[in-house]
Amino acid sequence: MTDVILHIYDVTNSGSEKTNNTIMQINKIFKDGIGFGGIFHSAVQVYGDDEWSFGFCEHGTGVFNCPSGKNPMYTYRESIVLGTTNFSIFKVNQILRELSREWLGSSYDLLSKNCNHFCDEFCERLGVPKLPGWVNRFANAGDAALEVAGNTALRFRQAKAEIVSASKVAYRFLVGVASSNGPAHDSPGNSNRGSPRIQATWFKNLITSGAKPSSSTEVDNQEEVHLRQQHEQVSDLPPRQNSQQLSDLPPRQNSQQWESDIPALENSRHDV
Repeated sequence: MTDVILHIYDVTNSGSEKTNNTIMQINKIFKDGIGFGGIFHSAVQVYGDDEWSFGFCEHGTGVFNCPSGKNPMYTYRESIVLGTTNFSIFKVNQILRELSREWLGSSYDLLSKNCNHFCDEFCERLGVPKLPGWVNRFANAGDAALEVAGNTALRFRQAKAEIVSASKVAYRFLVGVASSNGPAHDSPGNSNRGSPRIQATWFKNLITSGAKPSSSTEVDNQEEVHLRQQHEQVSDLPPRQNSQQLSDLPPRQNSQQWESDIPALENSRHDV
């Protein structure tokens, strides 16, 4: 049984004194001032004088060790005792070998897989509490923001695909109506089979108001109104005289004879 100690550093390895001073000021304001968090490096000490952490490298494992509290790349800040582990030194060395195989240096990511994530994993396997939330809060917030942005972009792409698909379906519907009914099918005899006018009106209402007829009754009512309008248009037309009546008229000799034949024509119309 031994203590598990977390060593925390301010990240000051940017190579620019101005940037390093800015990070120090951020950590001072956000951690020391309001307790929110900052930009930190962490390492875990257990059994011995060395601390263990994780960083980037092109080849091999990213797990490394150095004397506790003396990492030359960062500025030491403080230490926190996280708890005690019941594992033996042999078991701890076995855990470190496993982590070394799993945490490759090329897999390092500043937001989603950094040194603080490694220490969280190490502490969990040791059976002690994870790091305080403020140690890695900036990275977690940045990773969450990227995840939200990615999900939003995915939803926009899905919505765009759905809109395009719906447009294609609507286009095929209208083309199908036009091809199946033909250009001149407005007669009363076949209008009761669902005329293009009624279907086009229904589709237009569907797009503009976002609601289609609630039942087949409403569609039948629309067809009935349409049939009534066509019947009224047909009844307003003048009655047609058949070809036989027109052929029985006497030939016109002159304008006077034509005028005298008009009453006879009117009488024959009444006799029909």
